[in-house]
Amino acid sequence: QDTMYAYHTAEPVVIDGSANDACWADAEWFPIDQVWIPYNETMKAGDFEGRFKLAWDSLYLYLLAEIVDDSLSDDHVNPTDNYWNDDCLEIFIDEDRSKGDHLYNYNAFAYHISFDYDAIDGGTGNTINLKNNLICKMDTIGENTYLWEVAIKNYTKSFNPSNPEASRVYLHHNKLMGFSLAYCDNDETTTRENFIGSVYLPQSKANDSYITADIFGTLLLIDPSVQNAVNDVAVNSSGLKLYPNPALDMLSIEYNG
Repeated sequence: QDTMYAYHTAEPVVIDGSANDACWADAEWFPIDQVWIPYNETMKAGDFEGRFKLAWDSLYLYLLAEIVDDSLSDDHVNPTDNYWNDDCLEIFIDEDRSKGDHLYNYNAFAYHISFDYDAIDGGTGNTINLKNNLICKMDTIGENTYLWEVAIKNYTKSFNPSNPEASRVYLHHNKLMGFSLAYCDNDETTTRENFIGSVYLPQSKANDSYITADIFGTLLLIDPSVQNAVNDVAVNSSGLKLYPNPALDMLSIEYNG
């Protein structure tokens, strides 16, 4: 799977359900276009479309998601009851890209965000509302079109809901993370009709996102000001050259020509 890149914002994003912050102007759109359930189906025109952008600073990973949904459903009053059967935005985060199981632990997070901004995760087996882990605002920007803006705090696998700040992670340049975005789509029935995600999954893994972080996408955080402050070529006293510096996926080594 291709790596997604998110770029540092010098100004904190104002979470108001708009795309007015400067960081969104040049950020790349990523699609939500892989139908996980029913597997590999094609969404009918007008039923659902989705795309998103990412940005970051040391405190938050920021998300801007544009969702087209012809029917909004939120029938369960209790936010921890059948939350996957209501329309919701689902954010998957593995802060250190360690992958592995996250069904009954906090090795990774799967936030199901409702229209009331509840953020439900199975956690350690007890369904829990982690709404304090993020700041969220959704606004209507057109016919059947909604803009979600989210600021997400990040935590290590030792996360404890009773003392979350003890495991808080602060983001930095060149940090590699696991990330995917999905949408649970219910067209006013008793269960969701579609589950659409941002990464391709083989059929055997199409409903395993709540089990393993192995299938999350790869996200790299970039701060252009840090990159630009470092020389393109590093040369030590013996004449050894290493470039580019920093390197993302390829490093060239040159010695005495």
